[in-house]
Amino acid sequence: MTMKSFVDLGVPAKFADKLSARGIASPFEIQEAALPDGLAGNDVCGKAPTGSGKTIAFGLVLAVRLQKSKPGQPGGLVLVPTRELAIQVAKEIAMLCEGTDLRVASVYGGAGYGPQVKAVRGASIIVATPGRLEDLLERRDMSLSA
Repeated sequence: MTMKSFVDLGVPAKFADKLSARGIASPFEIQEAALPDGLAGNDVCGKAPTGSGKTIAFGLVLAVRLQKSKPGQPGGLVLVPTRELAIQVAKEIAMLCEGTDLRVASVYGGAGYGPQVKAVRGASIIVATPGRLEDLLERRDMSLSA
């Protein structure tokens, strides 16, 4: 079996180059399985162990597909269970979005509202814990309306 590249899976070269610069030259199994359908706009459900490349798989789909949306409008929401994971996932997706008009914000409990409210304004992708997302929605500091 021939190993596929990110470009072979439909990932634009500028994103594949970012991964290559970080030492990720070829896709992991979950990425190879999920990227073609995700990039085509199809729903994907995947399960893989920690460290297997899931964040890059869905992060690439978000970054590539949201480039076609209006800048500064939320287009992607990632729910995570903990503050630590919110920070980690947002950092990884932000790396993928470098050099694009896409902005990533992370919101989670245990941090001040002010900076997080400011961060979600104009963000294209929001990584949130459920509790803080609910708080921001109830306070009308953000909306999930299209």
